[in-house]
Amino acid sequence: MSKIDDLMPNTPDLNQERLEKLKELYPDLFTIEGKLNPDELKKIIDPELVHETERFEFKWFGKSDAKRTAFIPSKATLIYDEDQSVYPDDADGNMIIEGENLESLKCLLSAYRERIKCIYIDPPYNTGKDFVYSDKWDTSKQNYWEHIGVTENGVKVDSNTDSSGRYHSNWLNMMYSRLLLARQLLSEDGVIFISIDDNEVYHLRKVCDEIFGEDNFVVNLIWQKKTGASDAKTIANITEYISVYVKSYEKSSDGFARNKESYDIKRYKLSDDFINQRGKYYIDNLDRGGLQYSKSLNYPITCPDGTMTYPNGRKTFNEEGWIWKWSKQKVKWAIENKFIEFRKSKTKESGWAVCYKNYLFVDNEGNRIERSAPLKNLINDILNANSAADMKNIFENNIFPYSKPIDLIKKIFNYYSFKDDDIILDFFAGSGTTAHAVMELNKKDNGNRKFILVQLPEQTDPKSEAYKAGYKKISDITIERNKRVIEKIKKEQKENKGLFEDKQYNPGFKVYKLAKSNFPRVDFQSDPDKSEDKNVELLKKYIAEKEATLDFIFNENDIFDEVLLKNGFMLNYKLEQIKDFGKNKVYKVADEYKEGLICLDVNVDNKTIGDLEKYKDKLFICLERALDTTKKWNLKHLLGDKLIAF
Repeated sequence: MSKIDDLMPNTPDLNQERLEKLKELYPDLFTIEGKLNPDELKKIIDPELVHETERFEFKWFGKSDAKRTAFIPSKATLIYDEDQSVYPDDADGNMIIEGENLESLKCLLSAYRERIKCIYIDPPYNTGKDFVYSDKWDTSKQNYWEHIGVTENGVKVDSNTDSSGRYHSNWLNMMYSRLLLARQLLSEDGVIFISIDDNEVYHLRKVCDEIFGEDNFVVNLIWQKKTGASDAKTIANITEYISVYVKSYEKSSDGFARNKESYDIKRYKLSDDFINQRGKYYIDNLDRGGLQYSKSLNYPITCPDGTMTYPNGRKTFNEEGWIWKWSKQKVKWAIENKFIEFRKSKTKESGWAVCYKNYLFVDNEGNRIERSAPLKNLINDILNANSAADMKNIFENNIFPYSKPIDLIKKIFNYYSFKDDDIILDFFAGSGTTAHAVMELNKKDNGNRKFILVQLPEQTDPKSEAYKAGYKKISDITIERNKRVIEKIKKEQKENKGLFEDKQYNPGFKVYKLAKSNFPRVDFQSDPDKSEDKNVELLKKYIAEKEATLDFIFNENDIFDEVLLKNGFMLNYKLEQIKDFGKNKVYKVADEYKEGLICLDVNVDNKTIGDLEKYKDKLFICLERALDTTKKWNLKHLLGDKLIAF
């Protein structure tokens, strides 16, 4: 039985997905009618039905609504803006989205879920005023499209006024919903960096512990942003933080970069003339004490003179808490391969100390390695004042005084190892420093990292340098900054300054705007006095009447973008018409993860259905109104779940 949401061009319903997954795993928790039974769920959580009134929990006003808001599907879409795009043929997945970021993230969800390797955000700090992100609205009082900022020239000017009085709650509600979606977008080996100051750093840690899990907290990077604060009344605060979390510590821990140059090699002083390829080494005791005792690690080792020695140099077995660090099998292997060194000792009862060698170029299992040190969490070589120079270098004056220094963002990205085509997302883009940093890093190492930026079309202060320079919205600065960065890169390459010897780096990006769906059905209002079935009938009639001329009054490319994005295709998809179909325009569509066929003609011909026989293993997307009952039944019989009627 169809529901109204089934006929809407919505983004994924995460609440429904979670319920369906729960039902799949634990059907006994649901009633015969298919509804979740809270009492059955409670029996699992609290088998003894103990009514516990106190427990550790981080709560604030509006938390439940913020979570609900995050998982409500969006009716909006992303519309390509050709005029503002910069070298779009070279974009290769790079994009800047102008729009409210919660709705924009929802639009990306179908196609980009678990495909974002890194997220960096510099959200607005909680100053108690000028707060432009508001997810609370009453659709009976304020139109949905006005709220998300897709009308009135797309300018968002809401603020967190002093009358609110709940600054922490407002800030947490804004962050909570967006971070819930951010986790959905992160790949299993993905990492998120969040800039924050003292006002909310502890609250942010609690929120992220809940969303990402305490075990997935990596570190708080401490950034010394300035050298002093002469106006401080007590102690000068010269630092901020970048909180670092991963989606899965197990799958991400190997991705963090290490510093080969700072590794201390001075202790590697000894050498084996017969095993030069292992490099120099230093020794360490093979036995240890004071840890959990294990009888299997308390065994005798035969020394060069035939003497038997136990841990701590004992001649005989003694359960005193000392053990060997390695198993009996590993010690046998180590002696045979000269990883063990026996040294005479006057203090040991057996007369011998057993040591193992730590080589520079191999580990103690014989594997070739590169010694390195972990990077440290203190950043003290980049000042916030550098950001002014960055902006002046691009715009001739500092038109955006709140941006982070580009060197800081580049340094953050160097904490993690990226592969070609990894995507970096920033949904509080500001002036666009993240994209600038990505392109600079790609230019330096011939990388191919992608960027996706989202920036609210927030109005600039009429008194600001940006406004006077003609930038009425912050998103205008985001786009213009990165346009100038690209022009500079291309100019440098053209002048052949030796920056690129092996290949040319030719970046570009596409601009998309959060907009009202191309499908008029999103304006349909259900009649509360009618049944669900009756409202579905009314919606189908509405679709037939309002969308009859869809192909004439809308840009075809916009429809392709919306339909494909909401059906899981990334926006850098490739489209190619298939000549096998004579009656309809059928295209092959593919991105790096999936492929299928799509036809957006207003009527799917019977011959096309026959021609699809040899493509029945492919996904086929078409318009719902392009099929009558018979055609839909025939296609469903041929394609099964691979048919998507939109």
